[in-house]
Amino acid sequence: MRRAQVDRSTSETKISAAVNLDGSGSYKVSTGLGFLDHMIEQLSRHSLIDIELTVEGDLHIDGHHTTEDSGIALGQAVAEALADRKGIVRYGDAMIPMDETLTRVALDLSNRPYLIWKVDFTRDKLGEMDTELFREWFQAFAQHAGMTLHVETLYGLNNHHIVESCYKGLARALRKALEIDTRKADQVPSTKGLL
Repeated sequence: MRRAQVDRSTSETKISAAVNLDGSGSYKVSTGLGFLDHMIEQLSRHSLIDIELTVEGDLHIDGHHTTEDSGIALGQAVAEALADRKGIVRYGDAMIPMDETLTRVALDLSNRPYLIWKVDFTRDKLGEMDTELFREWFQAFAQHAGMTLHVETLYGLNNHHIVESCYKGLARALRKALEIDTRKADQVPSTKGLL
């Protein structure tokens, strides 16, 4: 089983993150930010990655450190669980409709992190979350998971639908990329022989 546990403690946050890449989409998430909890639960459910995440953050300041650091810790856990990335499909993509919204996500578990983020919001907050923080979470997650990640909302009006389609798109693309390719299960999916 591809599992990992990451504990991360700074003066701003204390985080425990565990993943099982071969799970069933079960989750136990507590970040102190209800909307962020909801998004990470969507990530777990639709990727089939089991996620346990507990964050104690400096929410008396704002949600920035909690959001970014949760992305860092989850990304690190995914990278650790992937180990040498042998046998994975590597690439994944998804088109996610949510009512009036359509979001496209494509990713490469290349171990070369990069984020393209083409997502616009018309509100400053969703629940207690600053909408500008969603990019910070995706950036931190991609960076520490070692993934090239492109997220683009093609159109949409409802800000809740927009961000939720981004997380569901990430989940579905990850689900594809993490699968073991039975024809090449013993090989790293690169002509270099290393990711």
